[in-house]
Amino acid sequence: MKTLVNVFHPRLDQSTVNRRWAEHMARQPGVTVRHLDALYPDRAIDVAAEQAVLLAHDRIVFQHPLFWYSVPPLMKQWLDDVLTYGWAYGPGGTALAGKEWLSAISTGGPADAYVAGGYNTYSMSELLKPLQQTANLIGMKFLPPFVWHGAVRATPEALAEGVEAYARHALDPLLDPQKRLAGLLKQMEEEHVAL
Repeated sequence: MKTLVNVFHPRLDQSTVNRRWAEHMARQPGVTVRHLDALYPDRAIDVAAEQAVLLAHDRIVFQHPLFWYSVPPLMKQWLDDVLTYGWAYGPGGTALAGKEWLSAISTGGPADAYVAGGYNTYSMSELLKPLQQTANLIGMKFLPPFVWHGAVRATPEALAEGVEAYARHALDPLLDPQKRLAGLLKQMEEEHVAL
């Protein structure tokens, strides 16, 4: 499986969490890491190049901090520009159908601020619905997201653990619940035959 990590962070050089995530993921086999804000500082996105990169990968990771309960500005533009009608959705728009979408998100606040009725009112699951629906519309499988809370007060130890946890999650070949279930069923079948 070829994994693409599209990093959206306007100040990645100042980031503690996302910079470390990107550096670690870049050292993993079968992973391509791209810093979109560095590639497009003028915001002139090369749509054909971005579409070609997407086609060359199986799992697309969208890595970014949570910005105002949403995505960073360049990611919003990237989604608008790259996921075109007739290519990603609409008649004939099946280019990404069957590929996997994984959101890898950092938040400044603690986990208990992102629960129903918490400080931010809504759970992360609720806040991520627009991204999930985007994946649904373009035929991608929306995988369980990786969310790392508390970036503002992270200790070096917690950050190191978070880097490893992110890589394990993002590279798990059975992250797709359907694949996991199929694998379990196959294992049960093999064990039953062995009896």
